[in-house]
Amino acid sequence: MDSPADGDGEGGWSALMAAAQDGDRRAYERLLREIVPFLRGVARRRLRGEADVEDAVQDTLLTIHQIRHTYDPSRPIRPWLGAIAERRALDRVRSVSRRAGREEELTDLHHETLQGSSTNEGERRLQARDVRAAVADLPPAQRRAIELLKLQGLSLAEASVRTGQSVTSLKVATHRAVLALRRRIGGDERT
Repeated sequence: MDSPADGDGEGGWSALMAAAQDGDRRAYERLLREIVPFLRGVARRRLRGEADVEDAVQDTLLTIHQIRHTYDPSRPIRPWLGAIAERRALDRVRSVSRRAGREEELTDLHHETLQGSSTNEGERRLQARDVRAAVADLPPAQRRAIELLKLQGLSLAEASVRTGQSVTSLKVATHRAVLALRRRIGGDERT
């Protein structure tokens, strides 16, 4: 397919997608190349870092590839593409926010502490082992909630889908697990 019906605009993208749905590999490759600037524009409205923008674009392209059969060629393609790109950008924003909440920039003090005595390293290993043991001793529902929500950083909705538990039951399990871990590791007697 050398040229779509009305050039590089939305009608052309619709024609390229329709051809791609019919198995035209060249049309599909061309479509993907042509929509990348549009997808970047959507991602840039939500994300700051170029690496995050590019990750969101790649996630969007993968999603489009996985669901391309759902596009209806009789409908405009730009809103369909925009909705997918917007969703992937928001997913990236949430991922960046979760990561930022768990990570802290290392300062000179951190570096000095990390290079500190072997006793501190030994203590850290013991503490990490204590935490792993405490998590392993939790009841299964609490352990799973901690692993998914706190260690893997999934959202409540994602963890709910993965476990089949309601968001409310995951919140309760997490709350109880955190209290149990505080009592066991930190000596916190609050309930």
